[in-house]
Amino acid sequence: MIEIKNISKKFDDFQVLDNLNCTIKDHCIYGLVGANGSGKSTLLRLINGIFKQDQGEILIDGKPSFDQEEIKQKIAFVPDDLYFYQAYSLSDMASVYEAMYHQFDRSYLFDLASKLKLNVKAKISSFSKGMKRQCALILALATRAKYLFFDETFDGLDPVIRNFFKKQLAKQMEEDQSTIIMTSHNLRELEDICDNLGLLYKGGILFESDIDSIKTNMHKVQISLKDEEFNIDTFTDIGIKVMSFKKVGSVASMIIDDSKNNARGKLEKLKPLILDFLPLTLEEVFIYEMEALGYEFNEIL
Repeated sequence: MIEIKNISKKFDDFQVLDNLNCTIKDHCIYGLVGANGSGKSTLLRLINGIFKQDQGEILIDGKPSFDQEEIKQKIAFVPDDLYFYQAYSLSDMASVYEAMYHQFDRSYLFDLASKLKLNVKAKISSFSKGMKRQCALILALATRAKYLFFDETFDGLDPVIRNFFKKQLAKQMEEDQSTIIMTSHNLRELEDICDNLGLLYKGGILFESDIDSIKTNMHKVQISLKDEEFNIDTFTDIGIKVMSFKKVGSVASMIIDDSKNNARGKLEKLKPLILDFLPLTLEEVFIYEMEALGYEFNEIL
C-alpha cells in the first residue's frame, strides 16, 4: 500500500503540491488525472524517490520511499520525458535493467518485443516516438515490480498499441498482484482500465473515488409525466437527489445520485409515460461531481 501524508513540494517560489493526502491500495490500477502543470509528474517522482518532499511523508509498504534500496526493488517508473543511452538497443537496455532489478524477466521482455515487432538489436535512438514509448513500457513490465508508475502512459501510441498495453497491464496486475499508477490529462484514456481515480487540482487531490461506484451511483434519467407542469421539486420532494435538471416540452432530463439504489422504484410510483435510465461517461460523472463541489470542470481539466 502507498500512503501519502500531508506532503508539500515547492520549486523556487512555485508551490506544486500543498498538503496532499492520498492512499493507494494494493492490487489496483489507480489513475491520476489533472491538467498540465497540476503536479502529476512531481507526485510520481516524489513517490519514486527521485525528488524529496519538503514536508510530510510517503510510505510504501510502511517504509519511506526516499533513498531505500529495498523499496526501489519494488518500483518501476516510466516518465513522460523518456531517456535512453544514445547507442543502446533494447537488448542493451535489458542488461542495464537486469543489473538493477533482481527479478527482471528478460524472456518476458523479448516475448513482448516480438509481439510488438520491435527489433531488440536496433538502436532505440532510431525508433519513432511511439516505438520508444513501447520500449519503455515493456522494460518496466519486465521488472516484475510490485508497483508500476506510468506518466502519460499512452502518449504517442496508436489505438491498436494502446489497446494492447491496456490488456497487458490488466493481465500483469492479475498475475503478479501488482499495483499500477498512471497519469493522464485525458479522462477517456483512463476510463476503461482504472479501478480508482484521483483528480489533482491546485496541489491537492480534489476528488477521489472508486470508478465502478461513481458510475453505478449516478444516472442520466429521461422522464415524462401525465402532469406536464412537473418540475424539479416533483422529484426532490420524493427523495430523489437531482444534480442537474433540464426540461424540454413534456420530457425532462436529469442527472441523479442514486447511491441508495432506490430511485427507480420512487420514480415508477409517479406512473411516468417515459422512464429511461441511461449510462454516463466518466467525464460526465466528473462534470457533475465538480459542479456539486462548486468547481467548473473545464477550469480543472
